[in-house]
Amino acid sequence: MTSASHRALLDPPMLARLSRLTLQARAPMLGTMSGLHRSASRGSSVEFAEYRKYVPGDDIRHLDWRVVARTDRYYMKEFEADTNLRAWLLVDASGSMAFRGAHGERFEYARRLAASLAWLLVQQGDAVGLAVAGRQGVEFPPRRSPAQLKLILDALVATRPGGETTLVETLHRLAERARRRAMVVLISDCFADVSALLDGFQHMRFLRHDVAVFHLLDPLELSFSFDRPMRFDDLEGEGAIITDPAVIGANYRAAFDAYLAALEHGSREFHIDYQRVTLDRDLETVLAAFLLSRSRASGGMR
Repeated sequence: MTSASHRALLDPPMLARLSRLTLQARAPMLGTMSGLHRSASRGSSVEFAEYRKYVPGDDIRHLDWRVVARTDRYYMKEFEADTNLRAWLLVDASGSMAFRGAHGERFEYARRLAASLAWLLVQQGDAVGLAVAGRQGVEFPPRRSPAQLKLILDALVATRPGGETTLVETLHRLAERARRRAMVVLISDCFADVSALLDGFQHMRFLRHDVAVFHLLDPLELSFSFDRPMRFDDLEGEGAIITDPAVIGANYRAAFDAYLAALEHGSREFHIDYQRVTLDRDLETVLAAFLLSRSRASGGMR
């Protein structure tokens, strides 16, 4: 995990500050290891499974004090039938994610966000996997190991956005693939038919998955503040138009506002943790707000 490409995705000082917080599930999880998250099942087995490093917030009753006395390091005993979080990071790699404005490329922001979340999840002892909605079709089921983090970072480095969106199809496939209750974090511009996208969210929630969405938008997409005729290219096709923003600006803003309202309303209806993020926002601020809101909402959803 020391390659230059990995270092470009991870900001160690930022992650050190964020590691004081934890990424919590909003609903009880089903798992096989002791972790930070409430189980959907009552009780736990006394069958010893393995050790892992202590994470702030762990129940100290499961510390192995003999190991502490011998090594001065804190290790937790883990038992079968206790619970840990299984998280899927679903990253959109369609052509529109390649949009680049004054604040950089959307996909670059997306993969830095995904890499940071993967690191935080591995550090707190949870299982994390990756699915990429795009023509490359990357998919790694959740695992609990540093080696899994390397696989995820390698995949994020190698992926380039392009082609038409496959976001809706990937949501439905992943809803069924994640058979055990999981957290699914979608990182996307959400440029798809809203009703179809909400159907995917509803499918996820029907199967009791805890869904969070980071909706990545460039400030220009919200303001449409162009002051001269522009050429607009279709990043997911071959079309292009040249038009005067002063002529279409009012209609564009009305349509975009309606799209955002429908997406936010549907997300609330299906209990989706919706986060709208503009690309000019500092990544650490975005992640800290998300982690804090998750901590407050832990256990508040069924």
